Amino acid sequence: MQTILKYMRARGEQLDAEIAAATRIPLEDVRIQLSELSARGDVIVCRSTRYIKGKPSEGMLCRIAGYIPTASPGRKAKPKTQPEF
Repeated sequence: MQTILKYMRARGEQLDAEIAAATRIPLEDVRIQLSELSARGDVIVCRSTRYIKGKPSEGMLCRIAGYIPTASPGRKAKPKTQPEF
């Protein structure tokens, strides 16, 4: 499970199939581990259907619960101020 958490911290939101391919863990094992992590509250999981070349591909979309990645380097747009009435 630590391998999956480490990968998700580095990559952010991922599909279960992408996690399985990157970590070289069988897809069924990844799904079991993600279910356990979700039950513990470490990961947020939702069902996702993506259409690739017109064919539906179902999977689990996962992200770490309460984790906010650091901002990327570079210039950032300044927030616009709201006019006061």
